[in-house]
Amino acid sequence: MSIAGVILAAGSGSRFGGDKLRALLGGRPLLELALEPALEADLDEVVVVTGSSKLEDLIPDGITVLRNERWEDGQATSLGVALDWCQRRGHAAAVVGLGDQPGLTAAAWQAVARWPGGPIVVATYGHRRGHPVRLDAPVWSLLPTEGDEGARTLMSRRPELVVEVTCDGKPADIDTREDLRRWS
Repeated sequence: MSIAGVILAAGSGSRFGGDKLRALLGGRPLLELALEPALEADLDEVVVVTGSSKLEDLIPDGITVLRNERWEDGQATSLGVALDWCQRRGHAAAVVGLGDQPGLTAAAWQAVARWPGGPIVVATYGHRRGHPVRLDAPVWSLLPTEGDEGARTLMSRRPELVVEVTCDGKPADIDTREDLRRWS
């Protein structure tokens, strides 16, 4: 089964004050820290969806960069751009994370990607759902196409589709400068 890793990195970071994914944590940009474990997970392809900012200089060669021209319409549009790409490339599943989550681990990406069952597999941390989330191709058409949610609504409406996997790591995202200070 061909599996793509997807990093959603299209938002403007308005609560942060802009340019959030370039903010440094431990001397490294947030996007780089979020991308690294997805790359280490040895998936078939890694895709980054950008939108509000050009981030190509932060993304290593060989990574597919997709631009969401409708990024202002919410996260669902970025996920749609990624899943359209995955469908054209013949991937059977996409494992999705966010560009502002520097605490996820390669082990979490691997566990979610390889876990049997599904068709939605979600990482849990202390019994709370987080990223990454694997979405198998049969559920892609069930996901919202508008708004600021990815699979959360589908998971709550159709719990029989969801398998939870306990993972290590820090699932919190960095939305504000205060969040970044707490991480530092």
